[in-house]
Amino acid sequence: MGLNELSAEEADIIVHKGTERPFSGKYNDLFQPGLYICRRCNVPLYYSKDKFKSDCGWPSFDDEIKGAVKRIPDTDGIRTEITCAKCNAHLGHVFTGEHLTKKNVRHCVNSISMKFIPKEELKTVVFGGGCFWCIESAFRIVDGVVAVISGYAGGQTKNPTYEEVSTGKTGHAEVVEVVYYSERISLEKLLNIFFSIHDPTSINRQGNDSGTQYRSLIIYSEAAQKKIIDEYIDRLQKTLTKLIVTETRKLDVFYTAEDYHQSYFEKNPLHPYCLLTIPPKLDKVKKIMEK
Repeated sequence: MGLNELSAEEADIIVHKGTERPFSGKYNDLFQPGLYICRRCNVPLYYSKDKFKSDCGWPSFDDEIKGAVKRIPDTDGIRTEITCAKCNAHLGHVFTGEHLTKKNVRHCVNSISMKFIPKEELKTVVFGGGCFWCIESAFRIVDGVVAVISGYAGGQTKNPTYEEVSTGKTGHAEVVEVVYYSERISLEKLLNIFFSIHDPTSINRQGNDSGTQYRSLIIYSEAAQKKIIDEYIDRLQKTLTKLIVTETRKLDVFYTAEDYHQSYFEKNPLHPYCLLTIPPKLDKVKKIMEK
């Protein structure tokens, strides 16, 4: 995912660690449901549910999206700076001990360091197409995708573990939940990417990975998505000699996978399996995004 171009005013704060004037930021008094993402790299930083009114003059949050924010001792030797963990954009500072909320934490963030996406413009779709390490890595580089979470869905076992899903007896598949900004990327383009990085005609198998947990699967969250998915598959089928076996269904429950599975390739770039299977998929995604 590339970096967005910044104005001189934005660069002064995001790059050069400035501070906007108190009560001047456009998000200071905004409490609309949605998501706050990094202005420079589009990575999700904060959920609106964690924003609270602090009367300090800047947007305040008492929690961040896990792994999204990095804490650094400030050059003043007193405060703790917070930056985007992905691109190091300056966000503001974090304070504790003020007892403003039960969590007793306040992320004091410059509005200019963030972009707000209203809840109604965020859509969710779940994809399964083999090992979720591979699918997750591919969608993480897509501009317009604001979150990719590895997990399990499509089965009957409640709160499954990786070991249980791996037996093939839970009915669940390894999947990724893709949250996307519908104003920036269409579901059709996401489908184009999905069908380009796995074989939708392979029954319960992708490469050397076999079992129902590796089946081709799309789980939609709303009726409008189903229509787009069905039409896309119908068009694609006309171009293929083999039958598309991709399962489509309405989202019931998505179970988030264990922490060590999240951003797996980023954390394990030299893993032999990843090195063999993921780079070719990333190349395909990049070519699609260039069109």
